[in-house]
Amino acid sequence: MQIQCVVVQDSPYPFDARGIAKRFRHAAIFGALDALHPGETMRFVNDHDPLPLLRQLEERYGERLNVSYVQRETGAIVIDFRVQA
Repeated sequence: MQIQCVVVQDSPYPFDARGIAKRFRHAAIFGALDALHPGETMRFVNDHDPLPLLRQLEERYGERLNVSYVQRETGAIVIDFRVQA
């Protein structure tokens, strides 16, 4: 007999970069994104628009990662990163 378990994510996994030392942020973000399964979303919160990070993510993940701004105001940036199936 084979049992299959399927986990359905109801809401994005939170990732608040503001509490991580700057020198470790990108590595921590890459690690968190690498841990996501296809179809899962990580909600990224930061105090500035991470344009250099977004370029790195495009190079690393290409079309496998969907990037959607939820909030884009000075001092309050929220982005949903969704891993494509």
